[in-house]
Amino acid sequence: MSLLTIISHFGFITLAFVALQSLRLDRYIDSNKQRHFRWVLVMTSVALGYMCSSFFLSFMDSVVHLSYLIK
Repeated sequence: MSLLTIISHFGFITLAFVALQSLRLDRYIDSNKQRHFRWVLVMTSVALGYMCSSFFLSFMDSVVHLSYLIK
């Protein structure tokens, strides 16, 4: 279960990072503040990816426990 959690977290964080990069928000940021913007982008993708991964894992856990309710 822990391996699935690690893979899920990294997968969703990567997916969130790629999705945020595809918005191309860096062209609206001044060249002097690009470094800070990259850090904000990384931290936002970590937060968003972690939340999505936690939801996914919680949903999967609920589906597994739902089968015990039916028996």
